[in-house]
Amino acid sequence: MPNPQIEEFAKILVRKVRDAAIEGSDQNLNPAAIHVIAKRWRESAHSGKLEPIAKVLIPDVVDDTIFYLLRAIDEGILQLSFTDSSGQTINLSTESPDELGGWYG
Repeated sequence: MPNPQIEEFAKILVRKVRDAAIEGSDQNLNPAAIHVIAKRWRESAHSGKLEPIAKVLIPDVVDDTIFYLLRAIDEGILQLSFTDSSGQTINLSTESPDELGGWYG
């Protein structure tokens, strides 16, 4: 059984990253959605074949998930640090607040 800190991290990761990405993707399924991604999904569905749809959906869903991870770091919900190849460590939340998600987007 993982320790309480790992359990807390896992719960936050699922709620703030996974679930947020699913909700964002669900919004793209709304026929009234006018976002460019929603339009791209609808256009790919016209072929009726799975491969063209998957080639559009999968990268968008992965990008959405990465964005929500970076946003959770930006908002300080996930306090993560990174150690670069030279051995320097930075706190991602304090070094670039509100920027990681924007940079990725």
